[in-house]
Amino acid sequence: MKKYILIIFLATTGLVFAAEPPQHIDVSKLPGQATVVDNVIIPVPSEIFGVLDKLGSPNWHEVLRPTRGNPTGDRAQVALELGVVIAEGFIAVEAQEGEEVKKIGRSVLNLSAAVGVRKSVTARSNAIIEAADKKDWDNVRNELDRALQDVKEAMIELHDEQLAQMVSLGGWLRGTEALTSVVGKNYSKDSAELLNQPALLNFFQRRMEGLDQRLKRDPLVANIQKKLAELKPLMSDTGGDVPAKTVEQVHDISRELVKQINSREP
Repeated sequence: MKKYILIIFLATTGLVFAAEPPQHIDVSKLPGQATVVDNVIIPVPSEIFGVLDKLGSPNWHEVLRPTRGNPTGDRAQVALELGVVIAEGFIAVEAQEGEEVKKIGRSVLNLSAAVGVRKSVTARSNAIIEAADKKDWDNVRNELDRALQDVKEAMIELHDEQLAQMVSLGGWLRGTEALTSVVGKNYSKDSAELLNQPALLNFFQRRMEGLDQRLKRDPLVANIQKKLAELKPLMSDTGGDVPAKTVEQVHDISRELVKQINSREP
């Protein structure tokens, strides 16, 4: 079966577009931390940084969104927001916004506490803040990678595997929003091709379908499941070019979902 790259934080991993079209990612050269789930290669975000960092430099300051990170809503919403915030951390690193990275480190701690895994990420959150103070961006990326993994492992230990999936989904949605923002402002057929992600959509849809009924009845979760179905034909490999209009449609859907995840409305 053909393997596709599943990048949970695709847009936040240093993906940039220069005058020359980007080359294909050589998956075989990714470090050994990459894993395979359902024939989908899943490298951690910092691994993709290493492959894509040399391709150029968009204005990440325009993509970065200030982080609040004060938990509201039910645990599903908090888990989704935790994923969004960690994704925002990778954007802040690309923008080299040290103060925002430190805010994100504190937000990760607050949101982790709200889902019962604060103890697992306290040291990691402090390390993110310390590395940001030193402007040690490589270390910040590594600590964000590890914070994501620590959060998910702690949730699984608490038998909250489905909430761990919400963290990944929230991060991917924010990454997709950021990616489409960058591609939309500097459109090329080569960069837009990165939106052909059929394996990715199948991956998340299968996990959404496997949620227990309590989570499926959550209005936010139900709406995300509906919108994933709308994204699928837009992000499927049909063999043709991905037009600018499709990039805009994906951006609008992902932006609206991230907005809902971050909503402070009860």
